[in-house]
Amino acid sequence: MPERLSDRLAAALTAQIDSGALRPGDRLPTEAQLALRHGVSRSVVREAVQRIKSRGLLLSRQGSGVYVAPPPAHRPLAFDPKVLESMDAVVQVVELRRVLEGEIAALAALRSTRAQQAGLKRSLKAIDTAMAAGDDGVDEDMAFHRAIGEATGNPQFSRLLAFLEQYLREAMRVTKGNEARREDFMRQVRDEHRAIVAAIEARDAAKARAAAVGHLLRGEQRLVEGGVIRRRARAATAAAKTTAAPTRRRGAR
Repeated sequence: MPERLSDRLAAALTAQIDSGALRPGDRLPTEAQLALRHGVSRSVVREAVQRIKSRGLLLSRQGSGVYVAPPPAHRPLAFDPKVLESMDAVVQVVELRRVLEGEIAALAALRSTRAQQAGLKRSLKAIDTAMAAGDDGVDEDMAFHRAIGEATGNPQFSRLLAFLEQYLREAMRVTKGNEARREDFMRQVRDEHRAIVAAIEARDAAKARAAAVGHLLRGEQRLVEGGVIRRRARAATAAAKTTAAPTRRRGAR
């Protein structure tokens, strides 16, 4: 996959931190200053800064700005950068996301507040609005899944999902582009999102888990049908469905 502007900016800022040009406690230039200095848009800056934050190298101070964080006491979670180089590798990260998001949705069904459930509905409307305006809806879709993480009441889930976004954003752009070519794909995604929210509102953890896992499985299948993922990925998707089926039957007894 081609290197993105946000990848380059994140690498440049990280190099400044590693070299000591930016030291712990130093305030990062403003979003506008970074955009001007590096010749990129402010959205590129936001994406790059979020990526570096997910590694624990930057921290935000309310009303003050973004600062270089103190050296971490523990080694931060990181994936091999090669994860970003091919769709096959990204699919592996999607599989990890599927395992996580099924349980996250189940916990959200048990723990979410009415306000958080209302927020999930607003997130769905934001996706529809973005798509209707001709945008790809990637930011809004990721915000929806983050909101489910927040609805668990466990901030670690939100942090983990934010970390995974750097590996999933480009893949989601491909996914959204694939779905936008077919009305039936777009309708399926809307229905799947609504099913997740409905299960969370109903406090049905089993249905929320099944809806979240099913959404990601069918997302992979849509990529296969659209010719984005190579045919051998079809076997992996089918195997995942076969594995999931006995679990549902056992739960129904």
